[in-house]
Amino acid sequence: MGGNGKLLDFAGLRAVNVIGARSIYQTKLAALPIFLGSVLLVGQAGYVVAADMPNTCPVDGCEVAIESAEKADEELKITLTANFTPDNSKNHFHMWWGEQYTAEQVGRNAMSEHNAEQGKWHRHDDYPTYITTGSASVAVREGATTLCVTAADGDHNVLDAETFHCVDVSAHL
Repeated sequence: MGGNGKLLDFAGLRAVNVIGARSIYQTKLAALPIFLGSVLLVGQAGYVVAADMPNTCPVDGCEVAIESAEKADEELKITLTANFTPDNSKNHFHMWWGEQYTAEQVGRNAMSEHNAEQGKWHRHDDYPTYITTGSASVAVREGATTLCVTAADGDHNVLDAETFHCVDVSAHL
């Protein structure tokens, strides 16, 4: 087990306390309540892995980040970390090229909440691995080198335009 994890036992349910794990969400995930039927594990490298994690956002909001990127034929293979389990009909991810649009533009609420022209994004619930496609495809990047991701709701509204993650993927193009 990576980090300084400690096995906890709650009424026969086992969970791993991830305080000290090498994850961008170590404090937020450590604060997640343990739900019946949910399991929180820390992998060998110390990264948080979820099984049956809820789709609902924690009190601090849904967060997603790009952990790594690598070449996958003509596209990119992206590894994500999140503090919720994505589902396209509920909370999920929007991926886009950062030089083309802002986080305010990559949801149906672009105009209504941010007075911004709606851009293009690829919605998905592929987790933890995602292969770029659609509006996030390498083929449509038009010279862009920054790939971004944020959380969105079932109506494809960006949940929090201030909470997004972008990574320079130029080394893999």
